[in-house]
Amino acid sequence: MRDRLLPFSPPSLGEDEIAEVVDTLRSDWITSGPKVQRFEREFAARVGAPAALALNSCTAAMHVALKALGVGPGDAVITTPMAFCSSAHVIEQAGARPVFADVERDTLNLDPVRVREAAEKLRREPGGGRFKAILPVHLYGHPCDLDALLALAREHRVAVIEDAAHALAARYRGRTIGSMAASSPVPLVTCFSFYATKNLTTGEGGMLTGLAPFVEVARPWSLHGVSRDSWKRHDTDRAWSYEVDRPGFKYNMTDLAAAIGLGQLRKLDQFQARRREIAQRYNAAFSPLNELETPAERPDVEHAWHLYVLRLNTERLGLGRDEFIQELTARNISSSVHFRPIHLHRYYRDKYGYRPEDFPVAWQEYQRMVSLPLYPRMTGQDVEDVIEAVRDIVEKCRTRTTAGAERM
Repeated sequence: MRDRLLPFSPPSLGEDEIAEVVDTLRSDWITSGPKVQRFEREFAARVGAPAALALNSCTAAMHVALKALGVGPGDAVITTPMAFCSSAHVIEQAGARPVFADVERDTLNLDPVRVREAAEKLRREPGGGRFKAILPVHLYGHPCDLDALLALAREHRVAVIEDAAHALAARYRGRTIGSMAASSPVPLVTCFSFYATKNLTTGEGGMLTGLAPFVEVARPWSLHGVSRDSWKRHDTDRAWSYEVDRPGFKYNMTDLAAAIGLGQLRKLDQFQARRREIAQRYNAAFSPLNELETPAERPDVEHAWHLYVLRLNTERLGLGRDEFIQELTARNISSSVHFRPIHLHRYYRDKYGYRPEDFPVAWQEYQRMVSLPLYPRMTGQDVEDVIEAVRDIVEKCRTRTTAGAERM
């Protein structure tokens, strides 16, 4: 057993990032400036997006997207309960109503069948429910069924806002997540996260991608509604002059954050290769164990492997999820749960009267999920330590179950 705790998901930073940050600190510009512009261009090229807007979080990207699309009070946005709360919060903050639809059993992504049911229910409401957008989450890095969701969006004449916080470098039917705005039959925008645990980090940060005209509509929302940011005003005859044409937010990314992102972007392919190696090693070790269910990866996608989420067959294992996590901790292996479904949180329970069983797949699967460490800095021994700990817990549960059966 390990003699010290294996962390769950520390960032993978090195000399490239340090050099970019030092270069920025030695420059005359540390807030939104030339490094942000460069990061936007290089990131857009990496994912095949027409244009990109760098922000201080994925949450900011989703909020700005909603505002730029005109989503507001009285509107409805269909989204998933199986995600971090930010994807529903931004809908609330825009003054609209999040309408949850249940998830698919294998991927835990938004189920197009349930989205259709939710859309039809909205259509029957007075005024047609003012259905404005679908906000799917590419959970854990596995892309949603985008073709089905885009077809539904086209049928109902609504936009699609992809929460790709987990999905940088993921591919859907050969197309990189973030690259499909130009071919989409409806307005399609994609939101990425660069939080410390993500596949690429800027410490805190995010990116909004889409068609260039949309990104330019969204840009003023990210900085107080100012018509020209300070870098655009730099070195002009009227550098002090600007206009405010909307009540925007303070969501801009700094050059210091972008500098980290530029260093990280050069390593992204290397990071992704290592993440896939670790996931494949976990799959090989855990797939033969009937007490465990390994993550899905459909044949028409390339998983980003932001998270590796085991699901426990608790009746066969004879051990609950929380006890399993305690056993991992006792073996110096960190773990987590992603996520407690949003409809279980007090705010949404109290406001909308949700019950756990309202979204049965999300509720049932939540009770048996455990996220294992997965990050590029993990050594081969770290990976083997996780595998050994999981196998040891399963074997001890088997021994206990066998002994109990013999006593009967």
